[in-house]
Formats: sequence, C-alpha cells, structure tokens
Amino acid sequence: EVELVESGGGSVQAGGSLRLSCTASGFTFDDSFMGWYRQVPGKECELVSFIAGDGTTYYTESVKGRFTCSLDNANNTVYLQMNSLKPEDTAVYHCAADHAALETGMCGRTNYWGQGTQVTVSS
Repeated sequence: EVELVESGGGSVQAGGSLRLSCTASGFTFDDSFMGWYRQVPGKECELVSFIAGDGTTYYTESVKGRFTCSLDNANNTVYLQMNSLKPEDTAVYHCAADHAALETGMCGRTNYWGQGTQVTVSS
C-alpha cells in the first residue's frame, strides 16, 4: 500500500520560511512526478510545484524565486522549501504523486494524494 505523509506545516509571519516534507512508502520516484497542491476554501485548487524523477521542476508563477522543490531519493522524501512567505500562501498543502506530469486539473485525482498540512502566514 502506498502512503504519502506530509509534515512541516505551521504558522509564520510574512517574510518567514517553512519547509514541507512528504515521505512516501510503497512507492519509488524513479519514473514518477512528485509535487504539491494547495487548497483554500472557496478557491480553485492550485498546483504549486512538482519535480520529476530526472530532477526537472515546475513552479507556478506566484512562487517562482521563493519556493524550491527537491527530492531525496535515498529517503523517499520530497521537500518544498518556502521562503519569503506571504499571507496569500496560506492554504492546506497536499503532497501528490503520479506517473504522469502533474496538472492543476488533477487536484485530488492523482495516483497518490496526501492528507494535507496547514500553512498559515500572518501579515
């Protein structure tokens, strides 16, 4: 059974940093895409970032230059380092994995989906 377990969420002030972690069990990254979506009640779910097994990354425009997605194959863990956080980054962040490249329309429908971790940024 595959399981994705996120950690690292919390509350910070604007300008602060957080690092989210997602550890996968029963799953290997080699030919897959791992990434992060975020959800805010009343708003469309957004694909934030993903990383492919070859290290290729994608970032949504609003987080470019502030967030970094990285992979630790030895520990089956994907990270999202979030710097210069803004109040508009407040959301529940979900780890996701799929054998196809992640897209916004796949929110909640990827092969594997984590339970989510809350990130709250205060002004």
